[in-house]
Amino acid sequence: MERDAPALVLLDLGLPGEDGFSIARQLREHWRCGLVIVTGRGDAVDKVVGLEVGADDYVTKPFDLRELVARIKAVLRRLAPTEAAVPAATAAAAPTHLQFGPWALDTAARRLLNAERGEVSLTSGEFDLLHILLTHPGRVLSRDFLLGLTRGREAGPFDRTIDVQIGRLRRKIETDPENPQIIKSVRGAGYILVPKVEAA
Repeated sequence: MERDAPALVLLDLGLPGEDGFSIARQLREHWRCGLVIVTGRGDAVDKVVGLEVGADDYVTKPFDLRELVARIKAVLRRLAPTEAAVPAATAAAAPTHLQFGPWALDTAARRLLNAERGEVSLTSGEFDLLHILLTHPGRVLSRDFLLGLTRGREAGPFDRTIDVQIGRLRRKIETDPENPQIIKSVRGAGYILVPKVEAA
């Protein structure tokens, strides 16, 4: 992996000698790649933990191979450079930095930067979610809206994917994640990005 970094990793949780969650954490610390957990552990708690440690998707066994391939393709599409999805002229004119408070999101390099803390690592799902919030500042965005744009599907009645990712983002960008000032919750409606966003 040091010599040839993977585009995406399929990771089982039930591995001999080491827990899959700890490997997921190591992957997130050292590599910018897609991460799909493929496991027989279908408990809701395991799914939440899997997303918490940075997985882009969580697939339980048994699964249809076509579904797995579709999920892999969806993750890889989200990892692809933003410019690839738009005409060259549009990409050239699009802002590459979105500044909000002390933070700047480099959309071309998919990096989150802070003047004091330097670069903060984001998973592909976290980047996509933050990018959507930054392009809709001051607007309440529902979980269905966010999930549709980041995952291409609607939220189920017990789907906590967006809540988990919002929680991870808050721990990375908020001074006090328990009293968020950047990404606020709107009860029964969704989430809103509060600071002014400046494009450059």
